[in-house]
Amino acid sequence: MQAALDRLKSLSLVQESSGGRVMRYAHNAGKALGIPPQSLALLAVLFLRGAQTAGELRVNSERLHRFGDILAVEAFLHELAERPLVRELARAPGARETRWTHLLSGEPAEPASAPQPAAASADAVTVGEIAAMKANIDHLQREVAALREAMDRLRSELGGG
Repeated sequence: MQAALDRLKSLSLVQESSGGRVMRYAHNAGKALGIPPQSLALLAVLFLRGAQTAGELRVNSERLHRFGDILAVEAFLHELAERPLVRELARAPGARETRWTHLLSGEPAEPASAPQPAAASADAVTVGEIAAMKANIDHLQREVAALREAMDRLRSELGGG
């Protein structure tokens, strides 16, 4: 533990503060990195929780800093990206929003994606979906036949056919 504290002190990320019988340490990351508290809150949450969307960051950083809206979060993220302390990840397939990750421990490893079959596309239909569609068609055909029988019965009762 002392080695970790010494390393953080050499990077000016923590500083010793006097305490009673035990040495105390205070974080100094905001000053060392030259970033405002809002950005530090975002970095802390990214560091602790991993990649997140701007909306998730807004909610998860609320105890450290309350952002007015997602646009404020995105503005601070873009400032951090210019430094470069964070990076916007490519949008995952099927995801509505992009995620952000910190670069404090280097470039993140790209998540391994499941290999896609060559013939698969966004419009591809699975075997389970085909079976469900067939069952639905069968049900609808039975329902239409029952409605036709009821219509024929009504016509004959009313003398129309």
